[in-house]
Amino acid sequence: MTTRHHLPVAHEQSIEGLTVSSASRADVPWNGGCAEVEDDERLLQVGDIAKATGKTVRAIHHYEEVGLLVPHARSKGRYRLYDQAALTRVRWIGKLHDLGLSLSQIQQIVSSWESSSSAPGAMGQIRSVYQQKLEEVREQIAHLETLEHELVASLAYLDTCETCDPAELVAACTNCNHHDKSTAEPELVAGIRGNGHCRQGSNHR
Repeated sequence: MTTRHHLPVAHEQSIEGLTVSSASRADVPWNGGCAEVEDDERLLQVGDIAKATGKTVRAIHHYEEVGLLVPHARSKGRYRLYDQAALTRVRWIGKLHDLGLSLSQIQQIVSSWESSSSAPGAMGQIRSVYQQKLEEVREQIAHLETLEHELVASLAYLDTCETCDPAELVAACTNCNHHDKSTAEPELVAGIRGNGHCRQGSNHR
């Protein structure tokens, strides 16, 4: 028989800023297989999960439909109730979305993890996904840092334009004498008038 694992989740002791109470009538009754609870004071409504994670109620219900989230129990009115693990799972899904993973890819990760016959093997698969994403994130950071340096250089270049005579026409920027000639003009600045040079040149033909 294949051993099935369940994704480990962190259990928090409290939820800051949330009011945990019995299910609201605004929620949709749920007739799933979880046990009915008499005291649901420590469980969460779908609205609480949505508020804590920034997700919509519809998105959370969709996570249930595709098997990524399971309600912990139901209230006397048969409304969905969630435990702290569900809150962690929804946040986990959100982080994977931020890393660029689609919902179907997240489903594949969960399915592969749960069907693994070896705990180390299951964790190894998760590590492989995270390692790949780490490399992608680092590439994105390097790209953004390059853009940051270009923006800083462009702003420094454009700051000297304040000393220019307000009466000067835009065409004068082509032969500007206010900038240090030994410093290369940033491409974010040079590109503004790049096509203009071509059009001017074609008009003289």
